[in-house]
Amino acid sequence: MTPTLVRQHSSHAGATPRVDLRARARDWSEIQERMLVPLYEAVYERLDLGGGTRMLGLGCGSGLALLMAASRGASVTGVESRFPERVDLARQRLLPEAPGGRDARARADAARVVEGAPRDAADPSAPAFTLVTAFEPIGCLAGDSEGLGELLAQTVPLAGRGAAVVLAGWGPPERCATTSVLRVATKLADPLRGAGSWRPALRDDLEEVAQRAGLRPDGSGRVACPFGYGGVDSAVRGLLSTGLFDAAIAATDQEQVDKELSEALHPHQRSDGTVWMPNVFRYLIARTI
Repeated sequence: MTPTLVRQHSSHAGATPRVDLRARARDWSEIQERMLVPLYEAVYERLDLGGGTRMLGLGCGSGLALLMAASRGASVTGVESRFPERVDLARQRLLPEAPGGRDARARADAARVVEGAPRDAADPSAPAFTLVTAFEPIGCLAGDSEGLGELLAQTVPLAGRGAAVVLAGWGPPERCATTSVLRVATKLADPLRGAGSWRPALRDDLEEVAQRAGLRPDGSGRVACPFGYGGVDSAVRGLLSTGLFDAAIAATDQEQVDKELSEALHPHQRSDGTVWMPNVFRYLIARTI
């Protein structure tokens, strides 16, 4: 999915479906973004993230991972290049507009959210970043590792020597129940295969990206991140908010995508109407040299 799920790839010119981008961003913030909270927590615990950390979050979305890091005392900067509507929500979370006393001012001073490329987050007067996170998992869409490599090439110069760089990826398909649902996007988007096609996660995806970026691997882990929704309608909205199904909508129509996505979710619906899909994600901690 896109930020948080898979990296978004542009579809053919003129094929992008017309959607309510602000509603899509709210669905992302309210439904989908929280699905990777266990991953964020596991990484922060392992790195003992705290007050001495200067973090740069790539593909920061609506800022949940940044907010969690800031609550631990880290100074955070988020960069988002594709979803300006999500940037607005991240700023609302991290940058209080109304006076709120010393705590609110300190939080605003320790947080930045930037729309654009990583270089737009550079501050020559500030120390180098000590942590870079790329929590948008790869290993689901053909070409997503190349996109992450390009992003890291722009980012690594902004980090200090020995800084931690965290990469994330989908686990084995047999341990990710959402795999069968995501394949609907590829099936429906066949006429637009240039937008990206499904491919299973490979064991060394993250290590290969780190090696190409000139990073030194320094540990890895796996984290269970179940996708849970209040019902099929909520699940459809959450998954559509990722952007992964946009090529399918352009190739067919919104109604057909909603129908087939709902059908794919039924095997994961429990007796109380909720939808539950167990998944495993992997992370790699690498270091700049």
